[in-house]
Amino acid sequence: MGLRLHRGGPDGDLDRLGDKRVAVIGTGASAIQCVPFLGETAQHLYVFQRTPSSVDVRGNEPTDSQWAAGLQPGWQKQRMENFNGLVSGVPQTEDLVDDGWTDLIGMMIRRFRDAQADGSADIAEILEMANFDKMNEIRSRVDGLVDSPEIAEKLKPYYRMFCKRPTFNDEYLPAFNRPNVELVDTAGKGIDRITEHGLVVDGVEYEVDCIIFATGFEVGTSYARRAGYEIIGSRGQTLSEKWATGMSTLHGVQSRGFPNCFFMQISQAAFTANFPHLLDELSTHLAHIIGHALHQGAATVEVSEQGEEAWVATIVEKGLGAMGALGGADCTPGYYNNEGQAREPSAIQAAPYGGGSIEFFQLLEGWRADGNFDGLEFTN
Repeated sequence: MGLRLHRGGPDGDLDRLGDKRVAVIGTGASAIQCVPFLGETAQHLYVFQRTPSSVDVRGNEPTDSQWAAGLQPGWQKQRMENFNGLVSGVPQTEDLVDDGWTDLIGMMIRRFRDAQADGSADIAEILEMANFDKMNEIRSRVDGLVDSPEIAEKLKPYYRMFCKRPTFNDEYLPAFNRPNVELVDTAGKGIDRITEHGLVVDGVEYEVDCIIFATGFEVGTSYARRAGYEIIGSRGQTLSEKWATGMSTLHGVQSRGFPNCFFMQISQAAFTANFPHLLDELSTHLAHIIGHALHQGAATVEVSEQGEEAWVATIVEKGLGAMGALGGADCTPGYYNNEGQAREPSAIQAAPYGGGSIEFFQLLEGWRADGNFDGLEFTN
């Protein structure tokens, strides 16, 4: 067997697969994006599946040039805020994005509002039925796109809506109608082992020339593990040591003992379906802090002890709701539920702000407008 690759590190020779047997390990978002193209180029493609993904309509069409020419200045921010409002349950006069995410979450929210309006309704039951109806719609879509009933059945997600990251793609499911694309369903077990010649599942060896690990990327593990180095603070303590018993920051962007060190991530900050929106908001916030430091002639910016303790208390108080929004103990293993393993009690401290992203962004905006820079220490 020859080449072994991770989906995140493409090789320049992958356009020469016409005489190659290729294996893709995984059927999550990474695989769903690459399988259609590999199916077109490889001599034979094996797709090894542990758990089928939920694959909804993407509807990716060319952008109308006249429509694009008519966009007004500031349209990007307007669309980001409109999208975030829709997926967060804040009523909007118009759906400016109108994609799978706004349809998926919007349907759940509409059912929730209807249940609230009817005081006699069982909200939990209505939301459960909304979940069931949407997943049935997605399962029916598999039947409509995959010719083989046997293969279609194996590709159907059998879990609740947000047990796994929802995906949206119009080419993935039809790829399994190609004669050179073969689904290897491992019945939730994964592959047994990799040999000199290929991969073994349930005692059967599949000989391949190339393996592509579409196994995703680490989410939620320590900075040191992902970066390959430790961050050492001004007092000689590493970030891993400080956060060993629980994450501690102010607004998710700074931690005491690590002056002039800024983070951009969701823990103790906010969860957004559109991650660049969070990055944009945090960039604005950090630019405001750094700009103030430069204006004051300060050499360092650090979180105060009181500011950090107060924010951690806020996260712990509100974090349970954020941790329960995705995954769950009754879900299939995945990064949403820590691969099915029990979380440490301190894990709640790494949760996003439980009030939601809109409330979090408003909180940051109010903090900046106040002008006191509460919780920070500026030193020359």
